[in-house]
Amino acid sequence: MVRKPWFKLLQPDVVVAGTVLKLRAEDLWAWQVKGIIFDVDDTLVPIRQAKVAPAVAAWLEQLRPHFQIWLVSNNINRNRIQQIGESLDLPYIHSAGKPSRRALRRAVAQMGLPVEAVAMVGDRLLTDILAGNRLGLVTVLVNSLLSGEVEKNPTTLLDPRF
Repeated sequence: MVRKPWFKLLQPDVVVAGTVLKLRAEDLWAWQVKGIIFDVDDTLVPIRQAKVAPAVAAWLEQLRPHFQIWLVSNNINRNRIQQIGESLDLPYIHSAGKPSRRALRRAVAQMGLPVEAVAMVGDRLLTDILAGNRLGLVTVLVNSLLSGEVEKNPTTLLDPRF
């Protein structure tokens, strides 16, 4: 496992110019990623919502055949994270306590993959990226998914190359 020096722990491996919907499978394959851990709040679902936008759900369905996927959230509202996880038919962990590595280790262990084959995708440097880098995951920083953004232009957010 390759670990970053302490002064690079807040530096993501990949920076996506846009929301998570702009992340392409090819970008992850280039890093030899086989599993993805997604942050939930403001990465996949705006913080004040509990329903996943159809464009986000469709995008995740395009990724599902190619990657093992887990949701790991710092949100302490178990019911909300459970509702999101079940609506997407994805395993989830709530109250993760990122930048602690504990929950990420659990998700990686359940995937049965080496840490260097798993990506942590999130919108926050001090939680998602720091936790992923501390564990040795491939880290991907995306812009926050703002309320209403998916509803305004859902078709332009999906990458047609999948």
